[in-house]
Amino acid sequence: MSEPTTEAVEAAKPVTEILPKQLWSDPIGYIQEHQEIITGVCVDIVIAILILVIGWLVAKMVAKICLSVMNKAKVEPTISKFISNILKYAVIAFAVTACLSQLGIQTASFVAIIGAASFAVAMSLQGSLSNFAAGVILLIFRPIKVGEFVEVAGHQGVVEEITIFTTSLITGDNKVIIIPNSAVSAGSITNYSRMDTRRVDFVFGVEYGSDLKKVRETLESVFKSDDRILKDMDLTIVVGALNTSSVDFTCRVWVKNADYWGVFFDTNEKVYNALRAAGIGIPFQTVTIVNQK
Repeated sequence: MSEPTTEAVEAAKPVTEILPKQLWSDPIGYIQEHQEIITGVCVDIVIAILILVIGWLVAKMVAKICLSVMNKAKVEPTISKFISNILKYAVIAFAVTACLSQLGIQTASFVAIIGAASFAVAMSLQGSLSNFAAGVILLIFRPIKVGEFVEVAGHQGVVEEITIFTTSLITGDNKVIIIPNSAVSAGSITNYSRMDTRRVDFVFGVEYGSDLKKVRETLESVFKSDDRILKDMDLTIVVGALNTSSVDFTCRVWVKNADYWGVFFDTNEKVYNALRAAGIGIPFQTVTIVNQK
């Protein structure tokens, strides 16, 4: 068996043998003899405790002020609570470091260890931190909000939830799509709900030889008969293109955002019926089959 080390031997000794014998035999004399040192240590301990208490109170006050300011600025509650907690624990960490320094404990190595550990954690969670940073940007600048119809990362849907790491969409056929926030912020965002009004674009083709003035009047009557189409906005009806088998009219009208799809679908049906009633032909593709014997 190996010999016990000096540290092990010292640890195995009774407390009365480790501490100075004078402290046990004559504690009052020992205190009087080392009064200056003991007083200095006690003062340092009291100051360290005060630093911790004051640091804790300041941390709570800073967090409360930060939360109040962000709530007044209408910042998302998730991000406001997170940032206030970050500031709170940062102040507490500073107070703990100052407390250790007051007690004479070297904090340089302690800070270095914390920094190295933080770096290692950051590297292992690189993807999650990227999503977190993107989530913070989305919650602060709010390019999209819950309830808006958007197109992000190649997907369309109504925003159901925006969290620190992901964004959830509900599609038109009631599917839930969960997208990492880094993918949302990395690409372009199309927000269909942000503006109060939207423009509806149509292209209607008529046969060559049709009376263009009559076509324009027919289309105009269809648009003006729909109360959902805003009359104080520009109405555009022009010949947009001369295709191989049709004269294409480009029409643009403005509607309230909520009326977009209703006007789009209803107008296509109304225009079809109006053109037929006016005797205006609508071209369609034909296929000629030649039977060669």
